[in-house]
Amino acid sequence: MTEAGAGAADAGAGAATTVAVTASGAAIGYEQARDELIDVVRRLEAGGTTLEESLALWERGEELAKVCRHWLEGARARLDASLAQERESSDQEG
Repeated sequence: MTEAGAGAADAGAGAATTVAVTASGAAIGYEQARDELIDVVRRLEAGGTTLEESLALWERGEELAKVCRHWLEGARARLDASLAQERESSDQEG
């Protein structure tokens, strides 16, 4: 997975436009990745697939998990930056 736009850890306005890109180069949002990951897990748990299909599903699941992790880490960085800025403002007032 790579990034297009601002980095995941950027706390500025650019972070809102960060796009997670899968290994195949497709841009994908958190909700889309999460929903597809849920579907992949259900298919793997249901069984009935060949070994090759199962491996392909597993690999896709790993890729989707990385995309989700990317989005969540970016959200955490933005929250941390916002909280730090709030603390700075409070410290300067007091």
